[in-house]
Amino acid sequence: MNNKTIRVATDVGGTFTDLVCFETDKQTGQSRIITAKSDTTPPNFEQGVLNVLDKAQIDPATVDFLAHGTTVVINALTERKGVKVGLITTEGFRDTLEIARGNRPDFFNLHYKKPEPFVPRYLRRELQGRLSYKGEELTALDLAPLADILADFKREGVEAVAVCFLHSYANSAHEEATLAEIKRLWPEVSAVSSHQITREWREYERCNTTALSAYVQPLAERYLSRLASGLQEKGLRSDPYIMQSNCGVSTLETTAQIPITMVESGPASGFWGAAELGKLIDEPNILALDIGGTTAKCSLIEKSEVKIKTDYWIERDQTSAGYPIMVPVVDLVEIGNGGGSIAWVDNFEELHVGPQSAGASPGPAAYGRGGDNATTTDANLWLGRINKDYFCGGEVVADMAATEAAIKQVGDRLGISTDEAARGIIRIANNNMVNALKLVSLNRGHDPREFTLVAFGGGGALHAVALGLELGVKKVVIPAGAAVFSAWGMMMSDLRRDYFVTRLAELDTGSTKVIEDVFSEAETLALAQFAAENIDASKVEFQRYGKFRYQNQEHTTEVLIEAGAITPQRIAAIESAFHELYEQEYTYRLNAPVEMVGIHLVASSEVGKLTMKKQELSGADAQTALKGRRDVDYALEGIHSAAIYDRDLLMPGMRFMGPAIIEDSGTTVVIHPDNDVQIDGYGNIHVVLAA
Repeated sequence: MNNKTIRVATDVGGTFTDLVCFETDKQTGQSRIITAKSDTTPPNFEQGVLNVLDKAQIDPATVDFLAHGTTVVINALTERKGVKVGLITTEGFRDTLEIARGNRPDFFNLHYKKPEPFVPRYLRRELQGRLSYKGEELTALDLAPLADILADFKREGVEAVAVCFLHSYANSAHEEATLAEIKRLWPEVSAVSSHQITREWREYERCNTTALSAYVQPLAERYLSRLASGLQEKGLRSDPYIMQSNCGVSTLETTAQIPITMVESGPASGFWGAAELGKLIDEPNILALDIGGTTAKCSLIEKSEVKIKTDYWIERDQTSAGYPIMVPVVDLVEIGNGGGSIAWVDNFEELHVGPQSAGASPGPAAYGRGGDNATTTDANLWLGRINKDYFCGGEVVADMAATEAAIKQVGDRLGISTDEAARGIIRIANNNMVNALKLVSLNRGHDPREFTLVAFGGGGALHAVALGLELGVKKVVIPAGAAVFSAWGMMMSDLRRDYFVTRLAELDTGSTKVIEDVFSEAETLALAQFAAENIDASKVEFQRYGKFRYQNQEHTTEVLIEAGAITPQRIAAIESAFHELYEQEYTYRLNAPVEMVGIHLVASSEVGKLTMKKQELSGADAQTALKGRRDVDYALEGIHSAAIYDRDLLMPGMRFMGPAIIEDSGTTVVIHPDNDVQIDGYGNIHVVLAA
């Protein structure tokens, strides 16, 4: 009889595939933690998962719970590797994708062009039929032309069909009828309609989301199928759970039907992990920072709550409006700055870092795989922040000659030394990350000085203290297993669904029944979906949010609504909470009527969530973990002789001062001079910053 419970999480990133395994003794509750990283293996991403399991020496046949996050969807979108899609929409609205929005970021560019739709005009077709914004049928649906439309799609090589009708968020009958007829006429085609993904208004966003979901659906289905088959062949007893962008996990079968929901599954799990970590260490207000090989992502967590929104865009930058995806996604800011981000000099002799990345192959120059561009990793290595004799945990021999040549090339362009160029690369990268952290804090009415910075990912700990000093945060926390923390976050996730429903109602005592009814309808739907997955209603928990605005405004503010039925007596409290949140974000409030635009219901159920056990603080001296000393260039604070500590030997309760470096196989923690460091009962590193 097996006396151990084995939980595994794998996370496919742009550069590496990470693994975390908790092997827990059922009698004592003690856990052994196994972590591993291996190269991501595009286009066969599932092979990277199998490789990292082999590397960690984990037999899938012994695994009780496996969660999986992946970049397969976002990669397919950004690299344009999806399938040919045909779109069917309401008569007269064929060009919704083309018209898009008038938000032109490159405002003074007279030659600006909108991003090209994922579905070209010749593959966008119309059907007669019309609903009002209340869901009332104005014109009956005519399915007679559908057979000819599908025949044309077949001739054009279409592999997926998207259906999006006007106002189907209010009444999905027309879309349901069309989808059923498509399945009857062409059963083998992949098809999806907007009501399956979102029940919110905004015609363009909803239509584009449906088109993008169809674009990646066959690819994602094949990927998930190959992953499940590969794991089953190795003995896994049940399908893995798939990490979603809303910080929850879902079943493989459900995700395969609407894969767009895992567009940001990797970052979501990391930020959820940061929130759960905050609960363990009594830090409810957190700035979470994830620095990987390709990007840096950040999110703000207030009162232990991760904010989820549906206003998510890909490829949006200073010159492009990007593409909206209206699915529940953790509220984050992402920039092209990671360990592999390339340093380059423009025609005006100004230094930049990112967004281009060296990836895993050839990777930074230090990898010795032919890369000749200087990256953030190369600069950290050259300045002694990363140990050249313990590069990538000792698995890679650092090519210092190639590193020097790459950084010198940057320095020559700028007319400065190699050392100065390396310092410049670090400072530019840090500045980019500070600006991203300000976007999720200062720009939204939050003072970073009231938050703790939790940094993870392979590069998070290298930059966290410098960023914390710049922002003035209380302290910096580097989690145990920081290099694979997103995978750890999956272990803390519940089975979760987010339901967004548009329903207009004035926020007054006369609308209490309308508001309560829309929540009740969503809860009934949620319970039915959970029941279909053999989850008992008694194990499902609900959390209610309302989306409110001042009457006639365009956008909304989301307000948490305490548990219990909506009654006339509670309306005043909800309105007061809206005024406070609105003022926090926009610095003012209005003396104007408030209306509800819709609801956000979170339904969740625990499916094997990990319980962490705190260890006793030891009285051991940190000197027992000392590996030696070396000179480290801190860029702004100059060169210092830093104590080098072995991460694996640091025990709960140990304490020491910077300057110092903490090394483990997955990441390096840079401790600046005069910072106070302490290891907590869960093995996390707390860095109290010098004033």
